[in-house]
Amino acid sequence: MDVKRLLLLIPLAVLAYLLVVQWNQDYGQVAPEPEAPSFTAPAPGDEATVPDEDGLAVPASPRADSEVTGDMPSETEQSSGTRDLVAVATDVLDVRIDPQGGDIVYAALPQHRMTLNSERPYVLLSDNETRSYVARSGLQVDGHAGRLGFTPEQTRYRLSDDDNRLEVDLTAEVNGVEVIKRFTFERGSYAVAVDYFLANNTEEPVTARFIGQLARDNSPDPSSGVSMGMKSYLGAAYSSPEDRYQKVDFDDIQEGNFNNRDVQGGWVAIIQHYFVSAWVPPQNQQNLQYATTDARNRNVAAFAGPVTTVAADGETRLGATLYMGPKVQSYLEEVAPNLRLTVDFGWLWFIANPLFWLLDHIQNIIGNWGWSIVLLTVLVKLAMWPLSAKAYKSMARMRKLGPEMQRLKEQYGDDRQKMSQEMMKFYQKEKINPLGGCLPILVQMPVFIALYWMLLESVELRHAPFMFWIQDLSMKDPYFILPILMGASMFVQQLLNPTPPDPMQAKIMRMLPIVFTFFFLWFPAGLVIYWVVNNVISIAQQYVITRKIENDPSVGKAVKSKR
Repeated sequence: MDVKRLLLLIPLAVLAYLLVVQWNQDYGQVAPEPEAPSFTAPAPGDEATVPDEDGLAVPASPRADSEVTGDMPSETEQSSGTRDLVAVATDVLDVRIDPQGGDIVYAALPQHRMTLNSERPYVLLSDNETRSYVARSGLQVDGHAGRLGFTPEQTRYRLSDDDNRLEVDLTAEVNGVEVIKRFTFERGSYAVAVDYFLANNTEEPVTARFIGQLARDNSPDPSSGVSMGMKSYLGAAYSSPEDRYQKVDFDDIQEGNFNNRDVQGGWVAIIQHYFVSAWVPPQNQQNLQYATTDARNRNVAAFAGPVTTVAADGETRLGATLYMGPKVQSYLEEVAPNLRLTVDFGWLWFIANPLFWLLDHIQNIIGNWGWSIVLLTVLVKLAMWPLSAKAYKSMARMRKLGPEMQRLKEQYGDDRQKMSQEMMKFYQKEKINPLGGCLPILVQMPVFIALYWMLLESVELRHAPFMFWIQDLSMKDPYFILPILMGASMFVQQLLNPTPPDPMQAKIMRMLPIVFTFFFLWFPAGLVIYWVVNNVISIAQQYVITRKIENDPSVGKAVKSKR
């Protein structure tokens, strides 16, 4: 590359860098932080069983062609923002419950911030003009066509410092059946027990059925940052003993492509980046899983429990567990079998899972996720050390014997077949593997992709600081310093590699550091830290091996003797 081209490329590179920084400032903004619903106390004298037009309906059988209607609000139903809500606060949850039906229409997570520099909690569930995402639960009871209107015992609940459990009771009566809907919150837990206690005070048996639904519109995921990489999954998921983890995207729900099914236990969920909501029914009962859209065109992932008969003057309890929180594997494992699979590490999960296990154990000792990634990189590099060393030896031999290879090319340049034969003989004599230099990259690529998904999906790295300007390992470097260092390390590594004999291939190789730097600008900082550390270790290893090969008089001895 001549001096004129270099003088032209330098200002262009600086200009491109400044444009990227400005683009990040202008368009890398997060969505507005949602407000908590306003709170108003119920008016005196409200009836406990005020009917509305929101009926409960589930498919009668799991037929592929059945029309699934579900528990759908009518077009005339008022939004939850205009109703009297019950406020419940624990150490990890801040929720609002709509007494009309007893749905959770707002859920914030006080231990997770909405954005890095915000003191406001992350809002998982909300129902407003920007996003509608709620956890609904209903009860099908004989002789009642609408949602139950409940009366709360009080309108504000807070888990005190001296208690580990908080129970919130909503009461109603329908056709002589007393109903208590109880939400049980535990300290430090994102799982909420939702139970219906029924007392049949009539002289006839009645049937009842628990229905749990997660309804979400098609609004974008507020926890996904600006990235040019692969996006985390946003959609529904189902689990059964036969199919541990099945993703059903919103397009399939809108098109009615999900086949209703009867399963033993299981769960239904809506998944987004870092967070998940899931209904988990009792695992010893037969449940119907289905998907539908409601009157507001929201995507609904749902289950319906078995129909239960309550004898005259009898009592029963129907319930399920609702999880609303971060995708922390240890939390999810306690709630339901296979719920931890919502931490989706992609098709290389068998590599990503042990890597995360090792990273988590390192972090428990070090206490810093950034330095844990550095140490993990060192351990992975040590595991691949023999393979890398073999490849670097081959590359060092090619580098040292480059002039001889160029001589053969010039000597047999007009006869490509003869040149290929002589080059193969030359490789065999000098014990050179021409593809050896590609081997480390090929081996590292599955690890790199697995690490990408692991760092992308691990909520533990969200807002986790490293040092200096890196205050969130899950987001890109705000000043793009790490990607530039990564590109510089790739350039230095190329200087130790043999120059490709093909001029076009040599030009492409020289462009790779620039191309990789551009793509890494939007990668999570934690991933770039891994790549920078990996390159630095590789440079050190390759430099030592290259110097050793260059000073080894036995290398090229066959060529000298031939001359």
